[in-house]
Amino acid sequence: MAIARFPSIVIDCPDPGALATFYGAMLDWKVDVSSDWAEVRAEYGQCICFQQVESYTPPEWPNQDVPQQVHLDVIVDDLDVGELPCSTSARPSPTTNLVRRSECSRDPAGHPFCLCVE
Repeated sequence: MAIARFPSIVIDCPDPGALATFYGAMLDWKVDVSSDWAEVRAEYGQCICFQQVESYTPPEWPNQDVPQQVHLDVIVDDLDVGELPCSTSARPSPTTNLVRRSECSRDPAGHPFCLCVE
């Protein structure tokens, strides 16, 4: 018997509202923002949370001088269609995974994420 249920993911960032808005738009999830905390939540319950960190330093991914702190893979049906909505707020990254067709970018706080086609 499990001792825990459905986890949420908490991501450090300088601006929780901005990051929640970015991921909420990408995933089409409900956004809930307070002063130093924000969440995006799917109708079925999955949640990603964002907490404000005053001295936040973004990762320098793929360089590891400041290592990545989190890496999200999100599934898209069509990589070309999936890139379009993300391109306005995300920053491109030079990394593409050829084994699992994907395009990697960085969110507004610098965290890497990949759009992946199964």
